[in-house]
Amino acid sequence: MGYISGAFGIRGWVKIHADTEYADSLFDYPRWWLGRPGGAWQAYTLEDGAVHTKAIAAKLQGIAGRDEAAALRGLTIAIERSELPPAEEGEYYWADLIGLSVINLQGELLGQVSELLATGAANDVLVVHQDQTERLIPFVAAYVLEVDLPGKTVRVDWGLDY
Repeated sequence: MGYISGAFGIRGWVKIHADTEYADSLFDYPRWWLGRPGGAWQAYTLEDGAVHTKAIAAKLQGIAGRDEAAALRGLTIAIERSELPPAEEGEYYWADLIGLSVINLQGELLGQVSELLATGAANDVLVVHQDQTERLIPFVAAYVLEVDLPGKTVRVDWGLDY
C-alpha cells in the first residue's frame, strides 16, 4: 500500500509515500501492518491522518516522538487482504500480479512479474525478470492480452527480443 518515508514533525507523525490510487485512501484502514518483505511485521492502529501540500502524514498509536517515527523509515505499509474491496472487472491488485509467469503469443516464457512501476502516465509497467534479463512491458490492452490469476499467467503480445 506504500511505505514510510520518514518522520513528520516532532510529535510522532510519519510521512507516507502511498502506492494507492488516492493517497489518502490509506486512512480508510484503521490497522496497518509495518514491516519488510521476508521480515517480521507488526500491527499499528491509525490514530489520525492528514493530507499536506506535498505529502500525507499519519499518527500511529504508540509512536510518541520524532525518534520513534524516524525509526520506522523505509518500512512497508500493508493492509490485511480481507479488508480490501474486491477488484473491479479487468482490474487487479499489484500484489496479485507479482510472481505470475509471463508468456507471449508464441508460447515463450518471458519470465515472472517481479514488480510494477507507476509511471505517472496513463499506464503502469510490468517488470518481468528471467535470469539476468529484465523486460518492461506497459500494462495496456495492446500488450497485455489476458491475466489468468487462477492459472498464474499473463499472456502478452511481446517478443523475446524486445
